[in-house]
Amino acid sequence: MSRSSSTSFLALLLVTLPILVIIGFLSLFSPPLAIESSSKLLEPPPPAVPRTTTPPLISSNSQHGEASDQAPTPHGSAKPNKETPSDQADETHTPIFSSSEPTPAPSASTTHGEEKETTLKHEAGHDQDHFVGTSKRKSRPLKKVEAGLARARFSIREASQIRNWTSTHQDPDYVPHGPVYRNANAFHRSYLEMERLFKIYVYEEGEVPLFHNGPCRSIYSTEGRFIHEMERGQLFRTRNPDEALVYFLPFSVVMMVQYLYVPNSHKDHYFQHVMVDYIDIISNRYPFWNRSLGADHFMLSCHDWGPRVSSFVPHLFHRSIRVLCNANTSEGFKPSKDASFPEIHIRTDKITGLTGGLHPSRRSVLAFFAGRLHGHIRYLLLQQWKNKDQDVQVYEELPHKVSYDSMLKKSRFCLCPSGYEVASPRVVEAIYAECVPVLISDSYIPPFSDVLNWKSFSVQVEVKDIPNIKTILMGISQRQYLRLYMRVKQVQRHFMVNATPKRFDVFHMTLHSIWLRRLNVQIQDQ
Repeated sequence: MSRSSSTSFLALLLVTLPILVIIGFLSLFSPPLAIESSSKLLEPPPPAVPRTTTPPLISSNSQHGEASDQAPTPHGSAKPNKETPSDQADETHTPIFSSSEPTPAPSASTTHGEEKETTLKHEAGHDQDHFVGTSKRKSRPLKKVEAGLARARFSIREASQIRNWTSTHQDPDYVPHGPVYRNANAFHRSYLEMERLFKIYVYEEGEVPLFHNGPCRSIYSTEGRFIHEMERGQLFRTRNPDEALVYFLPFSVVMMVQYLYVPNSHKDHYFQHVMVDYIDIISNRYPFWNRSLGADHFMLSCHDWGPRVSSFVPHLFHRSIRVLCNANTSEGFKPSKDASFPEIHIRTDKITGLTGGLHPSRRSVLAFFAGRLHGHIRYLLLQQWKNKDQDVQVYEELPHKVSYDSMLKKSRFCLCPSGYEVASPRVVEAIYAECVPVLISDSYIPPFSDVLNWKSFSVQVEVKDIPNIKTILMGISQRQYLRLYMRVKQVQRHFMVNATPKRFDVFHMTLHSIWLRRLNVQIQDQ
């Protein structure tokens, strides 16, 4: 090789070698080039850390006061285990329509405990390997779910800006309208988004009668009917847990009380064993509970002991969506996270012909109540009004041959005092009878109150004003009463029980309450 060619080769080597070193160095720290599909480009980018900054759609502090953070201590048992990881570590719930920005919270941690021996049997037939894989593989369906929810939130907020008494959306079945709704347009848009997107996975673990079962003819009928409808799987249920927005824990508190509680024993440790073992099985067989620490899971109970049973699993109490008839803020019910649904006493298989009453001009009784002594509020009501006034007819026991239903249907106002617990079937009984409900309670969140404006079709009397009931009701003009009466008739559809659920009925309104609270949660795989 000549001297000139050697010199040229060395010069070229001195120029290219640094370039190759730089390129190699950069390649170690640069992500590979990826081309996303058009659908991916439409998705909002995930947050850098698993924190939610989503402005809320429902608020717990707008009108109902502050909810207690203290879980109720089960009667005759110790408080929940304090060693269980606190939900304070990774709060993902944010109130809806709040003016203040939520405070970011630390990320959720994944916890895995050893599966305990239990009588609960695994009937789902799921291969655990189905849920095993890289975090990237697991995050794909979740990102798709969260992207759909983000678009739904935007659509609902857009609709909420239209301050209109009537929805602007066309609907062949029903168009929400009027002051019975907080925002008819936002509600209708939210309902349509729910019909389009909502999917519920029902865990198949657990055996009848405590799981997948509930009463359909009793004061707790809404609990049993909801469980049975979800088990039928014809509405909103998915068999693919990866595409679900929420996960249903199908245990029945009513059946637990019936089969596990020894009367007058004041012992409920059996409940605790069942609940702890059940959640332990769920959290070990599936990734979804640990992913959110239960924030996208829901339970449903119409029994008074619903809050008590949920307290045995702290994350279930503090983080999960609890759908309760006993919606008592003094017992830890949080309206931004938990949902109130109605207590409806179904006495027979017949669920038709439940509504109707006399025309307002033929309603001769100003106010009516009949019921046993059951808690301090009823004690005050009976003490003040029992057998003392023909306008305000209050009975502990109805006279012979006097029909309870006929009294409801000929009264202008129906008194609905709380008993030992805040919920009462009298609220829905009044609505069915087209009798304006008069709510007398402390710390009670009425059903569907995130959507319904209860002040537009009911009267709310504070406990201290029980002696002034007649004065308050007499002060309502005939014109005001007729407006209340017509609005009660309008909201009937939202409390109707149907053998096959119909749009906007009590089953769908309960689902919509769950849907709204899922919108309050933003989840990201760790």
